[in-house]
Amino acid sequence: MAAAYSEAIDLLPELPRLLLSVADVAAMAEELTAYHGHFAPLFQRSEQRQWAAVYLRGLLTADVPRKNSEAMALRLLGAGEGAEARVRALQQFIGEGGWDDDAILAEHRRLVGQSLGEDDGVLIVDESAIPKRGDHSAGAARQWCGALGKQENCQVGVFLGYASRTGYTLLDRRLYLPKEWFAVDHRERWEACRIPDDTPLASKADLAGQMLEAAVGGGPRARWLTCDEWYGRDPGFLDRVAGLGLDYLAEVSKHTMIWPLIEPADGVTPRPSPQTWLPPRNASGRGRTPVRVRRHPDSAAPLRVDALAAQLPATAWRRFRVLEGARGPLVADFAALRAVVVREGLPGPEVWLLLRRPLPNAEDQPELKYFLSNAPAAIPSTALVRVSGMRWPIETCFEEGKGEAGLDHYELRFWRGWHHHMTMVILAHHFLVRLQPLLEPRGGAPKATRRASMRGTGGLSGRGAPRRLVSRAATAVASPANPPAGAAAPVCGLAAAGPHRGLRAGAGRLLAAPQSHRLWRASQVNAPTAAPTSPVNQVSLSY
Repeated sequence: MAAAYSEAIDLLPELPRLLLSVADVAAMAEELTAYHGHFAPLFQRSEQRQWAAVYLRGLLTADVPRKNSEAMALRLLGAGEGAEARVRALQQFIGEGGWDDDAILAEHRRLVGQSLGEDDGVLIVDESAIPKRGDHSAGAARQWCGALGKQENCQVGVFLGYASRTGYTLLDRRLYLPKEWFAVDHRERWEACRIPDDTPLASKADLAGQMLEAAVGGGPRARWLTCDEWYGRDPGFLDRVAGLGLDYLAEVSKHTMIWPLIEPADGVTPRPSPQTWLPPRNASGRGRTPVRVRRHPDSAAPLRVDALAAQLPATAWRRFRVLEGARGPLVADFAALRAVVVREGLPGPEVWLLLRRPLPNAEDQPELKYFLSNAPAAIPSTALVRVSGMRWPIETCFEEGKGEAGLDHYELRFWRGWHHHMTMVILAHHFLVRLQPLLEPRGGAPKATRRASMRGTGGLSGRGAPRRLVSRAATAVASPANPPAGAAAPVCGLAAAGPHRGLRAGAGRLLAAPQSHRLWRASQVNAPTAAPTSPVNQVSLSY
């Protein structure tokens, strides 16, 4: 029998509580201006710098149902005279603006390295789909939409996230173009969405590889890459990850074939590695000379990973508590063993096989999860177990991005606009992550000293982002007109005045005066997670 829950090994890092003082509230606008200052020099024109400040502030603070360009411009800058021009200017900035996303994201990755970086940080690849009603947006097609749990018309973005014991955020993004978008009958849509002519056909794994190469070349320190089965099934992608010097822990299908290097029946006895050979030529000299390498006939047949899991004895499993995410902690039994993975019917690289078996419940049978890792043979199994529970941060980033920073609120058809918007959402999320040390129980250096240190280093120290960030609650109070954050005067010389009739229906109900540039106090904070009633053993997460 597996170990009782009271004997489970706890691999959950402690998460900070969210606390917000009046002093912190007053400092937020100043911090946002300083944060925008890291990126302002990367915009070639002064108007771009000013509109970037408006858009970033809108994603973080605009108290509107949907944070699209029009709603944010009207709410932040007022719905009075000149409002239409301001709306169009902000739409042009995000939808067609000629500014360099790559330079912005390179600086962003540098800041993430300062605020969250750890030597054994985890890079996470995943995708997020945004349902679309029409087929006029770049990349929109009928494809799998995780948000709806079915095939639906949507855009799919591939994202790269980063997580450490300090916190988590997003690093990069790519819009996936389905194969049909490269057909002749899509050429008109291609041009209408202003997709660059030299954009190549790329799989989601190809897009993920591009982002990983950029992150490894100039991003936060990382040792690991984790991904779901969609990417784990691609041997070329896994080899590309290994070639970057990363250890991967990739979920794979139960149909994956391997040669275990221990006997499954006892989980202890060593088993010889599979061998290959080139069959000799027929003794008679007739027939073709063999040229194809085959599995040696003395080598055992490979096993499916689910068949191997069924053969392991109870002593091969250990119980851990992991995965502090949206669904709460997961208590599961784990087994880890060395194996050789099958590649095109032949022995491939030697890897770790990690098996995760959740505890059964009254509702359904537990679904086993299977992972392969190229980590060194000497690595402790607790390291593999910890990383297996590190996929939830990117899922939480998507939840927070959609709920707090308008990730899915855009109304943009252009290829450039999608990437611009996602870049700004990524910056907005990391800004909240950087603020988390201000929201924690007080201690150590005085707040004023800590804030000065944050601005001086470009990164905040201390514990990281909690499971739920505060932005929706960080709404603002109405006040007399203020210039855009980071700008000394109203953007492009356009001042807010009285109501205007030429705007979309409903805009007339907005205040003529712009929303204040100050961030407001969070109305709610997360309650601390209750400790488990059964005792658990604590283990060090350093190795």
